[in-house]
Amino acid sequence: MKEEFLHYLWKNSLYDQDRLFDNEKNNILVLDPGEYNRDSGPDFFNARISIAGTIWAGNVEIHIKSSHFNMHGHQNDPAFNNVILHVVADNDKRVFNAKGEEILSTEISFDPNLYEKYTLLVNNPYIIACQEEIKKLDEILVHHWLNTLVIERLQIKTESILKIFSETGRDWEETFYRVLTRYFGFRVNTEPFEMLATALPFRIIRKHSDNIFQIEALLFGTAGLLETGLFKEALSDEYYRNLIKEFTVLSAKYSLQPLHGWLWKFSRLRPSNFPTVRLSQLAAMLSIAGGLFSKVLEAADIKKIKELFEVSASGYWDDHFVFGKKSRNFTKNTGSQAADILLINAVIPMIFVYGQSRDCQDISERALSFLENVTPEENTITSEWKAAGINAHSAFYSQALIQLRNEYCKKRKCLDCRIGNKIISQGKKLKNREELLLEP
Repeated sequence: MKEEFLHYLWKNSLYDQDRLFDNEKNNILVLDPGEYNRDSGPDFFNARISIAGTIWAGNVEIHIKSSHFNMHGHQNDPAFNNVILHVVADNDKRVFNAKGEEILSTEISFDPNLYEKYTLLVNNPYIIACQEEIKKLDEILVHHWLNTLVIERLQIKTESILKIFSETGRDWEETFYRVLTRYFGFRVNTEPFEMLATALPFRIIRKHSDNIFQIEALLFGTAGLLETGLFKEALSDEYYRNLIKEFTVLSAKYSLQPLHGWLWKFSRLRPSNFPTVRLSQLAAMLSIAGGLFSKVLEAADIKKIKELFEVSASGYWDDHFVFGKKSRNFTKNTGSQAADILLINAVIPMIFVYGQSRDCQDISERALSFLENVTPEENTITSEWKAAGINAHSAFYSQALIQLRNEYCKKRKCLDCRIGNKIISQGKKLKNREELLLEP
């Protein structure tokens, strides 16, 4: 048995309250289980209990065995001097706090079906352990939990964005540029794109917003993709040679240090996703006068924002995927799907963070509404949930389901999940929804 299971029982009052006794067999009445503490110190703060008419206020510590109190060194820690109750599954030893006072230990009794259901979930071989039971739950409960999870996911992204915001001297345009550029890597080239955004500050690009060729030269050159010998067939290519000439001047002017060209991955990528094509598309986005993030904030709806990110690579790339090698001719647009990925992972989180940092709830809520109007991701995670009977009707819910799967299901944090919590609380067998509706 794990302590976290006893925490779950105590927090949700899922134990036999009539069989909670002190040393004199007096019933312990729990008035308030306390506030759950995940940090150091007792497990529950500010609990209130009543014994024989006397009310006690203080903290609660929980262990599998009472002897674990000493095993964990709590008998020497003053932080545990205010423990009024030691809840255990096995009261095998009297324990004392750092002041030498005995701590009341009591054994907790519970329905074994609860523990059986818990073990069945955490030992389930499927990543989504409750994929059979979740179909039987009230849809309202599931959707309320998903609403919480999408905020949780955005809060995690908020922390990383605010870190970049601090590193850039609290410059929103520079921060947005870094976040956006990182996600232009679309997983395979995330790291080199992130390195590029650090090596080539947006303030430099901004000075050349009226000249997309110069922006391309800055991006390709700093990325190391103009490195001699990297594209052997490009030596006689006029566009390639002109980029090198332009970058030679600009790199000297701004003291730019190019990345190593071998950092970029081309293998096993669709040609339209080659970093060469993506960098030209990025240049088109960054050429917007006045700053891209300013345009995002000005946009009245998600359609207007999406238009900013549905761009085309420059004309050279209509019949090229790499420098110096011609291919069939077609315009290299970012496409609706790629634009949605950027909206979900970079644009909307940035709007949300901006609203939070300015204490402007309207802007943060607008970010959430935008997320509800973006097509959901289609990946292995959303496919897993679809097989379990949970469909994401928008990016709002696909993001929530990704958070649920990665942070709860995969880590078997069923006790911290409202869905898992509900399933375990209903014991060994969860009835079909039709049966539940027939109950009085």
